[in-house]
Amino acid sequence: MTLDQLRIEDERSYRHIGLYEELKRALVRDRVPFRVPATGARRPSWDRVLFLNLTFWSPDAPADVLDDDSIPADVVMHSAWHHLARRAFEAAGSSASMSPESLFLGESIASAFDLYLVGRLVGHSPESSFLETQVPAMADIAEANGVSEEAFEKMLEEIAAEPERAFEDLRQLLFDASRALVRAGSVDDAALALEAFEGHRFGALLHHYELSNWILYARAYAREVGGPDARALEIDAALRQAPVSLDWLEKNWVLAASGGPAAEDSREGSG
Repeated sequence: MTLDQLRIEDERSYRHIGLYEELKRALVRDRVPFRVPATGARRPSWDRVLFLNLTFWSPDAPADVLDDDSIPADVVMHSAWHHLARRAFEAAGSSASMSPESLFLGESIASAFDLYLVGRLVGHSPESSFLETQVPAMADIAEANGVSEEAFEKMLEEIAAEPERAFEDLRQLLFDASRALVRAGSVDDAALALEAFEGHRFGALLHHYELSNWILYARAYAREVGGPDARALEIDAALRQAPVSLDWLEKNWVLAASGGPAAEDSREGSG
């Protein structure tokens, strides 16, 4: 089914984020498919749906598996970033799975945007179902990595104060850590690579994200053609240099894909 055929849950929580509508429009316009149970079929368990999404996925032809004909609004945005990343590399004449760098770039953007949403929702939509699941999961990971409850609360306050900065800081961490880990030749190399990121402001949250899936997929299917992917590294550098990396993505991926004029600030919305 396509997005216009699905029921979107918790949209009201995102009414103050104008970029939501642009991301949603991209999925509808390009008729990006989602997999739902066949008519009359037994509804699958959430564990099975999660397993299918984490294990049998491809950045070349994504189709998120849903347990019924509804989809959370945060998943809409996450899926849209993957779609826009794939479009960006197709426009450059390459595949989203061609190199580790292109794969990790799309994954890091989509996952870091989830943290941006946490920052935007904390003060505006504290009852959001997204916060109800994400924040406790983040807190558990942070605690397991030695972050106190007080320090985690301070981290949330900082994310809410500067969600755009939090997005870019986490995006860089996920991209850099994935690149280092995919080339690790042994357990010792991987352990050293992880240690190098322990001082990062979001280092304690690193294992909240599915890096093992990204790395295993890249090792199985991605391939290097004459060294690191120059196009992916160009985009990464542009994001690092941009005053606000989400503005760069909005202009060059979201609005460019729609063919429409640049909005003055569609991330803020009107509410």
